[in-house]
Amino acid sequence: MPVNRKLGRAADQRTAILRNMTTAFVINGKVETTTARAKEISAIVEKLISDAVKEKDNYTTKEVNVSAAKIDGKGKKVLTTKTSKNGNKYEVVEREVKTKTVTVDAPSRLAARRRAAYWLLKSHDSEGNVINPVNKLYDEIAARYEGRTGGYTRVIKIGTRRGDGSEMAILEFV
Repeated sequence: MPVNRKLGRAADQRTAILRNMTTAFVINGKVETTTARAKEISAIVEKLISDAVKEKDNYTTKEVNVSAAKIDGKGKKVLTTKTSKNGNKYEVVEREVKTKTVTVDAPSRLAARRRAAYWLLKSHDSEGNVINPVNKLYDEIAARYEGRTGGYTRVIKIGTRRGDGSEMAILEFV
């Protein structure tokens, strides 16, 4: 028994289609596609959300020292002039050390995020900003379905496509 539908494509094409559609679904919350693809995407997303809900709060925070360049009022780096042992003068960027709070994932959460990163590709919004769908999955979507044990998506059949008669469906979050 095969693990998933073949969707009439070679393995690399099929994986690319499913990754792109899974990413679009997580970012937009809705996708219109064929019924077979919708069912495959639904199965993938259900597993990702289950992992995200289970590992949502499985991390710790830690203080880290970070060295960064000093910035003046105009947003430019502050430079100082130094002299070397043999008399050459050169400019050096002044640096300042700050403490920053970072999150440290537990090993099981890290593994779950890596599994999600396989299916969810980084994307851009309309302004060109980078969107990380893994962060959206763990921060927004997992929080929304925290008390639910499954059934995070629904497939709504909408009829046949005009060009080839394929059965179409809308996949959306419940």
